[in-house]
Amino acid sequence: EQLIESGGGVVQAGESLKLACTPSIRTVSSSNMGWFRQAPGRDRDIVAALTRNNMITHYTDSVQGRFYISKDNVRNTLYLQMNSLKAEDTGVYYCNAVTWGTWIPSDTWGQGTQVTVSS
Repeated sequence: EQLIESGGGVVQAGESLKLACTPSIRTVSSSNMGWFRQAPGRDRDIVAALTRNNMITHYTDSVQGRFYISKDNVRNTLYLQMNSLKAEDTGVYYCNAVTWGTWIPSDTWGQGTQVTVSS
């Protein structure tokens, strides 16, 4: 399994980015999927998650109302729309399948995509 994340970059505070993730084997339609963030010197934490039936979302408090998770089953792609970015959103973003409620990810990780927000 490969998870290919893209869309990161360097932006100013207040700007937006849209991340994309395409698994090579798993289908986003068959798995609960999430986005994780690893800030410098910190653990990798869940940021947003979406049920496989596309009905329920979860967001960590710090991104609620600014980030939006979605998917395109035809393109087998998971997205994270990030608005009103803040310096504390800086980190490497990864996608993965998750167990709903515990946010435990599967074992395989992609290379991630770097997001840097300058204030």
